Amino acid sequence: MTKLLTCVATAILLASSAHAQSGNCAPHSAVVERLAAGYGETRQSIGMGADNTVVEVFASLETGTWTITVTQAGGPTCLVASGQAFQVLAEALPNGDSGA
Repeated sequence: MTKLLTCVATAILLASSAHAQSGNCAPHSAVVERLAAGYGETRQSIGMGADNTVVEVFASLETGTWTITVTQAGGPTCLVASGQAFQVLAEALPNGDSGA
């Protein structure tokens, strides 16, 4: 699971510069308001990426829609991915004990 999250985060960070140039960016407060008002999405998770980039996942637990945003330090918030069928998971880490 950690490797998957790392791969997803890397892909998001690589895509963030392309999205910043495509006009999918706005002040953070405007993005949060739009996701709440238009889609019923609230922040479900947050993390720090490379170069102090903030990666956030917004989702609606009622409709299942989700959006991933990236915010550069001191910069706008950019939409980098969105979709449907969001689910909250609380999976246990795999047992790393080799029996030693």
